[in-house]
Amino acid sequence: MKYFLIVFLLISLLLLGCVPTEKKCTLDSDCVAATCCHATAAVNKQNAPNCKGILCTAECKSGTLDCGQATLKCVKKECSVVSSS
Repeated sequence: MKYFLIVFLLISLLLLGCVPTEKKCTLDSDCVAATCCHATAAVNKQNAPNCKGILCTAECKSGTLDCGQATLKCVKKECSVVSSS
């Protein structure tokens, strides 16, 4: 039972520490919005959406990157959206 618990804890730590490939970063500048309009998530530049020809509304939707409500940051080597407030 003791070994099972140790193995379980090690596997849990490995899974929690894994950053999905599309979100890996080293600098804030590595990160971009994950969607073209009203983004609530971030990805690295290699996984940026193709927004060519996409038109977005001009509204400032709450809980998004719109109108400076949040910024893109590289937090613990993962692209993240961080609230400005």
